[in-house]
Amino acid sequence: MTTQLSVNVNAIAYLRNRRDLPWPSIIDLARLCLDAGAVGITVHPRPDERHIRTTDVHEIKALLQEPAYQNAEFNMEGYPEERFLALCEEIKPDQVTLVPDDPSQSTSDHGWDVPAHADMLSDVIARMQSFGARVSLFLDADPDMVPHVKAVGAERIELYTGPYGHTFEAAAKADELAKLKATAEAADALGLGINAGHDLTIQNLPPLIEAAPMIAEVSIGHALTADALTHGYAQAVTLYRQACGQVT
Repeated sequence: MTTQLSVNVNAIAYLRNRRDLPWPSIIDLARLCLDAGAVGITVHPRPDERHIRTTDVHEIKALLQEPAYQNAEFNMEGYPEERFLALCEEIKPDQVTLVPDDPSQSTSDHGWDVPAHADMLSDVIARMQSFGARVSLFLDADPDMVPHVKAVGAERIELYTGPYGHTFEAAAKADELAKLKATAEAADALGLGINAGHDLTIQNLPPLIEAAPMIAEVSIGHALTADALTHGYAQAVTLYRQACGQVT
C-alpha cells in the first residue's frame, strides 16, 4: 500500500480571510495541488467560518465534479453538530471525518472517547453512510480504543499525530511513534482503514510511514502551506508525496 496525500486547505482560507478579498484563491490552489498529485482535498468547516466558508465547500465540490478531478476525494471533517451533518448530507463528500473538539476550538487536540459517545456516534455514522460516505473517527494513539471504533460502525480511524509532531526529544518521539504503530496495527488487524493527521511534516512523515506502512492517507495543511511559502504549492505537494513514499 502507498500512503496517499489529501491537502487540507483551511490554512489557505485563514490567510484569505485576513482581508475582504478573494485571494489567495482556494479553488486555484486546490486545483494546483490535485494537478501535482494530491489524491484529495480536506476541509474542516466551523460554525464561525473563520477559515473555510460554506461557499468554499460548495465551490470545492464543483471543482471535484470537473472531468479532470472526478477521481479525487473530498474529505469533510468536523464535530457532529447538526449544521455540519446537514452540510455533509447536502455536499455528499467521499469521506466524513468526525472529530470530538468543540467547534470554537482553534484546532483539534484530542481523539474520541468512543465508549462514552457510542450511541451518538453509531447514529451519526449510519446517517453519513446512508449517502455513501466513508466515515473515519479521529483517535488518539491508543490501541485499546480501536475495537470500540469497529463496534460503532466506522470504516477508518484517523490517528491524531499531534503529540508525535510536537515532540522533538528522541526518546519521547520514539515512544509516541511506538504508540501510533501499535494503534495502526490494532486497526489493521480488525480490518479498519487508517488515516493520520496533525502536525505532520516532510521530516516526521517518513519515520511514521516506515513504522505504519498500512496508513492509507495523510491529511496535511498547516505544514504543507508553510513549506509552500518557500517551495511553492506544486513543489510542496511533490515533497510531501515523496515523504509518503509515492515518488522518488
